[in-house]
Amino acid sequence: MKQITEQEALLRLSALCAQGEHCQWEMLEKMRQWQVDDEAQARIMQRLVKDRYVDDERFARAFVKDKIRYNKWGRRKVEQALWQKHIDDDLRRQVLDEVDSEEYLSVLCPLLQQKQKELERTTRSQSSALTSRSSLITQKLIRFALGRGFTYDLIRQCLDVADDDFPADADED
Repeated sequence: MKQITEQEALLRLSALCAQGEHCQWEMLEKMRQWQVDDEAQARIMQRLVKDRYVDDERFARAFVKDKIRYNKWGRRKVEQALWQKHIDDDLRRQVLDEVDSEEYLSVLCPLLQQKQKELERTTRSQSSALTSRSSLITQKLIRFALGRGFTYDLIRQCLDVADDDFPADADED
């Protein structure tokens, strides 16, 4: 990629930040790709932070909210993604601790219910015994939710609520 001037980099990054939230690490990566020298990177970052184009705390809050609500990710997956974006440990913990377990449950329970219906359709032909099919579905639901970054206790809580709401033989004819 062709090297660009300090002024060009500042203008491009300002425009990028005006379109959506970005963290300092993302801006530094862009400048590295553009082969902006280290001193210029420092000046540009200082300017972006001073002008409030880049704010890691604001970015982290928006990132967490979006990933939980729209991507339906759990705490662990969100935390890992923030770590990959080089967000400070204390800031990560602070922002994730602000999300209450009720919000996680409001995302996780419908997600598990939808996945359970899907699994029941696909496993209906695979297994004839209700108990073995039920335990197979439960195992798959747990693996699915763990992969999304939810903790086992929240998964269990949603599955227990689902077991109370649906009788075991409701789909059997």
